[in-house]
Amino acid sequence: MTTVATRRSDRRISPVFVGIVAVMGVTGWAAWTGFAEQPGVAVFFFVTAAWVVSLCLHEYAHARTALHSGDISIGAKGYLTLNPLKYTHALLSIVLPLLFVIMGGIGLPGGAVFIERGRIQGRWKHSLISAAGPLTNVLFAVVCTAPFWLHALDGVPPAFRYALAFLALLQVTAAILNSLPVPGLDGYGVIEPWLSYGVRRQVEPFAPFGLLAVFGLLWIPEVNQEFFHLIDAVLGGLGIDGRDTDCGQWLYRFWESNSDICLRSS
Repeated sequence: MTTVATRRSDRRISPVFVGIVAVMGVTGWAAWTGFAEQPGVAVFFFVTAAWVVSLCLHEYAHARTALHSGDISIGAKGYLTLNPLKYTHALLSIVLPLLFVIMGGIGLPGGAVFIERGRIQGRWKHSLISAAGPLTNVLFAVVCTAPFWLHALDGVPPAFRYALAFLALLQVTAAILNSLPVPGLDGYGVIEPWLSYGVRRQVEPFAPFGLLAVFGLLWIPEVNQEFFHLIDAVLGGLGIDGRDTDCGQWLYRFWESNSDICLRSS
């Protein structure tokens, strides 16, 4: 009886996650209705909360896939509760991705759920575990962009529309960046099981620095420009133009003087 109760508690959704979802819902409502005196404040908290929710779902996808692939230790670690405080490195999983969003409007992935790979047999299972996270970002991006490519924006308030566009940008950037075959990112995790033992041993020391290396490259103007040309092309194919994402980012940065320029001109 005790074992069953423990298993249920391992899978029970954390109040911390429920609280984040509640913040997302309330601030999303405020952005939709114009309830907030400063629309940018509502957009900031809505996008931030939604981004954290997507990070939690990203890590949950890794953990859930690992559980079904053979790592039965996942539940005891608390990863199935969607509680971001349970991650191995809260700094990498939550704090740094939030800083990247605030500083540059880039959805850099975080992530640190410790998976006992020795419990898992089969290269395809290892690859699928790594791919599960970015696929979650792709799904989140599809949801955010649905009103645009379905042409269902009639009646959607501008502030909420811009917030969705900016949130979609974050999800697309996270999905693309995290799919890069760079050590430490999920893209490398997908191909790693198929590499020789010698190659894996040579690459392993660089894994902790992969995310920071990607972030550093994006500070190079030429690289940044080409990367966002790609993002704009993807978003454009989903019905979101550059003005929507720009306005979303301006609103998100509500502390700047021109943050509501799009609302004043609409």
